[in-house]
Amino acid sequence: MPALKTDDRVPSDKWRSLGLLAFAELLAMGLWFSASAVVPQLAREWRLGSGQQSWLTMSVQLGFVVGALVSAALNLADRVAPPRLVAASAVLGALFNAAIPLLGIGFAPTLALRFLTGVTMAGVYPPGMKLVATWCKEDRGLGIGLLVGALTVGSALPHLLSALPFAGGVAGLPPWRPVLLVGSVGAVLGAMIAWAFVRSGPLLLPAQRFHWRYAAVGVSDPAVRLANFGYFGHMWELYAMWAWAPLLVRGSYLAAGWGELPARLAGFGLIAIGGAGSLAAGVLADRWGRTRVTSWSLATSGGCALVAGAFVHAPLALTVVCLIWGFAVVADSAQFSAAVSELSDPRYVGTALTVQTSLGFLLTLLSIRLVPALVERLGWEWALAALALGPVFGIWSMLRLRAMPEARRMASGNR
Repeated sequence: MPALKTDDRVPSDKWRSLGLLAFAELLAMGLWFSASAVVPQLAREWRLGSGQQSWLTMSVQLGFVVGALVSAALNLADRVAPPRLVAASAVLGALFNAAIPLLGIGFAPTLALRFLTGVTMAGVYPPGMKLVATWCKEDRGLGIGLLVGALTVGSALPHLLSALPFAGGVAGLPPWRPVLLVGSVGAVLGAMIAWAFVRSGPLLLPAQRFHWRYAAVGVSDPAVRLANFGYFGHMWELYAMWAWAPLLVRGSYLAAGWGELPARLAGFGLIAIGGAGSLAAGVLADRWGRTRVTSWSLATSGGCALVAGAFVHAPLALTVVCLIWGFAVVADSAQFSAAVSELSDPRYVGTALTVQTSLGFLLTLLSIRLVPALVERLGWEWALAALALGPVFGIWSMLRLRAMPEARRMASGNR
């Protein structure tokens, strides 16, 4: 019998490793929205205003930006094996997250711990993307779509946990401490999986170092600039939708007398369904082109942002709209990063992606804070419509990019 070639072993090893990576990331990403999922309980217990409630999510976003920049500047992805970096970061994030219920602290210390949790997420999400690239080439859209889909479901997990029948709730609300603690346990389990079973693929290359001198390439290069603009439009909508749409649905359900449990399950579903959207877009973008798939996704999600508030008094219709919205709002996420990696100078891809991610997450601070301010002034009927501005800008950017000859460098010539 002839010896088995190394390449013949790649497919089984590849999808086993990618599947385990996706599961590990799913468990770890439950930390991201662990506090956001229990905003009603924390608001009642700590008497929080809308601005303070916003900071429970915004602090994580800000921490992620700082963590991404520090990680890039120190070149941690080159100094530490990606599976080890993911595992160590997930454990640290679990400790910071668990400290909130275990230490019995108040609002201000909680924000500090949420910030530190966000810093650790920069060691979970970007290294996971790098691991996918070590296994995937022609099917990179599928691989990245699988990972982002897992990250999306993981981000939705706290909403599912908050629907579990824990004892000790107050005023009809489930207790918030078990949600954070179970989320931390899940992150530790994800870290163990990453450490023990996930490994880098045969396409592993040294990470591109971060170069401050070339950080402006995302603005100076026309094609990269348009890809970034599309990403910024997407990010304006994404995290604000994830943070506030579950609360909109909850308010609609409770007003109709549908109950707390169905409301929280719906909140989980409208985020988690994005996992399927991400996977579908990852497959289609490799075949039909990145600008086409991202434009369709942006148009769908932007349309849902415009009309969702109109159904605040019709919970069934609102649920349908939000499920469509959740499917589309994250579907294009990975494709913007893939586009920047294909359009940038190969020597500075790491720098380009770090700048794109950091600026995108900084932008989310504005939209996350804007929604509750608009709710107070205009009500839910109009507040979420402001998120449609992002998709409009993103579609304009993608259509401009599609008309450029540089667009042929994306997705093997599929614009």
